[in-house]
Amino acid sequence: MLRTLLIVEDQHDLAELIALHLADLAQRIHVCNDGTEALRIAASDPPDLVVLDLGLPGLDGLEVCRRLRASPRYVPILMLTSRSSEAERVLGLEFGADDYLVKPFNVMELVARAKAIVRRMDALDDAADDAIIG
Repeated sequence: MLRTLLIVEDQHDLAELIALHLADLAQRIHVCNDGTEALRIAASDPPDLVVLDLGLPGLDGLEVCRRLRASPRYVPILMLTSRSSEAERVLGLEFGADDYLVKPFNVMELVARAKAIVRRMDALDDAADDAIIG
């Protein structure tokens, strides 16, 4: 289970829908609608997963992703966007997104992708613990 989930989405209704469907994955969920606020939250309460819209006002999702990747603490990023071109998807992944979902999307697919990221992170944590103990 995640301790903290950060949802960065400028469409308020969509952000709330995502939070509702991912509520079982996290103890705390932060929702914000711009990149500057996302970075502030990430600095004060580091998330275990970020669901990040690419098309944010002001500081866009690519820049938020780049800055999160510059931090020494790794956090998985699931990027959302209405831009569906292959070049945009590749750019998002190259900037550091772990997964990429094009809007409109099925919320159950978002949940499945988030759960897959959590499983991978749990497996990495378990392997690191085994290496330290073993």
